[in-house]
Amino acid sequence: MHKPDEEKTAFTTDQGLYCYTVMPFGLKNAGATYQRLVNKMFARQIGRNMEVYVDDMLTKSITADKHIDDLRETFDVLVRYGMKLNPAKCVFGLPSGRFLKYQVHQRGIEVNPEKIQALAKMVSPRTLKDVQRLTRCLASLSRFIAKLTDRCLPFFKALKKGKGVEWNEDCERAFQALKDYLGQAPLLSKPETGETLYMYLSVSEAATSFVLVRQKEGIQKPIY
Repeated sequence: MHKPDEEKTAFTTDQGLYCYTVMPFGLKNAGATYQRLVNKMFARQIGRNMEVYVDDMLTKSITADKHIDDLRETFDVLVRYGMKLNPAKCVFGLPSGRFLKYQVHQRGIEVNPEKIQALAKMVSPRTLKDVQRLTRCLASLSRFIAKLTDRCLPFFKALKKGKGVEWNEDCERAFQALKDYLGQAPLLSKPETGETLYMYLSVSEAATSFVLVRQKEGIQKPIY
């Protein structure tokens, strides 16, 4: 906590008046301030061998033999800024792992399997809240679903009909089609420097969609 600002965090207890000497995450804008800090700390690594969101840090390597060097670079930065890690929350040497609710591995990022399973087990919505919960779930998976607006159009139409929801045959077909589609959700990969990217544009009566893809070994892969 900035020394002159400590008194602004003062709070009263039965034993006296206290203030924070470090910035707690419960403090307004503390998360944004901390994010700016880690962005500055790892500016040379983010997007290359590091991803960080507030206190979630991921050191990644394209090949296993480079992982020790990447970890050493990360630890050097932490030592330089006096940052400490909780060993109980650290895991090393994983071939894949969860980061911000995504599954990350050497080939790219995949949708969280738990979200796919939750959607697969979901029964057909019948109420307004059920449909709203479904659309929120799909919004969190939007980057993995091609032409999401077109696929969800029956749901949006159902929501526009007022307080009641008419779950018709179009809604049910769209719902089952999404379940089948997410069972084979695409893998999103990262483009390489200087690589040629291709953009595909799709226009329908309801929406305009596009996707960026990279071609490697004759196979086109969407990017994130």
